[in-house]
Amino acid sequence: MKEIEKIRQYADSLRLTLLKNHPESLIHEAQIDNPGYLGFTLNLLEREIKQRQKTDLERRLTLARLPKDNDLAQYDFNHSNGISKPQLKELRELLWLDQNYNLILMGPSGTGKTYIASGLVHDAVKAGYKAYFKTMEELLTILRMKEMTGSAMNAYNRLLKANLIAIDDIMLFPMKKNEAVAFFNMVNHLHEKCSIIVTTNKSPKQWAETLDDEVLATALLDRLLYRCEVIKLDGNSYRMENRKSIFNQ
Repeated sequence: MKEIEKIRQYADSLRLTLLKNHPESLIHEAQIDNPGYLGFTLNLLEREIKQRQKTDLERRLTLARLPKDNDLAQYDFNHSNGISKPQLKELRELLWLDQNYNLILMGPSGTGKTYIASGLVHDAVKAGYKAYFKTMEELLTILRMKEMTGSAMNAYNRLLKANLIAIDDIMLFPMKKNEAVAFFNMVNHLHEKCSIIVTTNKSPKQWAETLDDEVLATALLDRLLYRCEVIKLDGNSYRMENRKSIFNQ
């Protein structure tokens, strides 16, 4: 039908994705329910808004680059690691994010640092914030390549406009001087504009050794710790206590 094709074209021009992809079913549904002109228009616009919100959320979750496990509703409090259910609930309310507070999650491997960080990024994205999860290695790659490739520069510009950035395994490996300076410059630019979550298995005192520059480490910590909650996680590794086997139990 020519009318259907015109509807598709007009819907495409107006970015009405639902109407563009399903005009026949929407019209057939209206013919059966007979909602009237006002009801049909209102219903169509409401469904388009929901579809656009769903698509936008999916896009932002993809850009956040989250690990597979990030649903804090499934957090296992039976595994004691130093964070309580009320504390996690308060963090998930994201009031600290509106105040540009930072979080440092510090502790041995397997104590839930990455899970908590990625879960809070997931919550932030769902709440409408621009939030991203990066390993330190991924972040350093962006900083190294941003002057060379458009994709790295685009990723860097997105980070500069973020509301929340989680940096996983900071200071795990030594950094070259130019990488450390580039990282400091980014943190300095984001200072009091964006919340940063850091996961680390090293104390702040050990950062100077990793950076091989006590002055730079002090300046970096000065910005991260200014408005910051340091959460020390401990206990045994959750992964080791719940490791899987290829053999039947």
